[in-house]
Amino acid sequence: MADIEFYDVKTRKKVKLPESDVVKTTFTTKNGQTRYGLRGKTKDGRTLTKFISKKDWDESKLKVG
Repeated sequence: MADIEFYDVKTRKKVKLPESDVVKTTFTTKNGQTRYGLRGKTKDGRTLTKFISKKDWDESKLKVG
């Protein structure tokens, strides 16, 4: 399993999380547009989000959360 890199806004650093701690999800904006992303949890319980393209989202083998 590979690590997935997120940017932690609070610490202002890049963080790598194992795939087992990451799920893929979709977000719907107020105007009905769909955005695709990954969500992961840090060791202290904070949620990190990374937006990705639909192509990458479709190819990802992560579970939907």
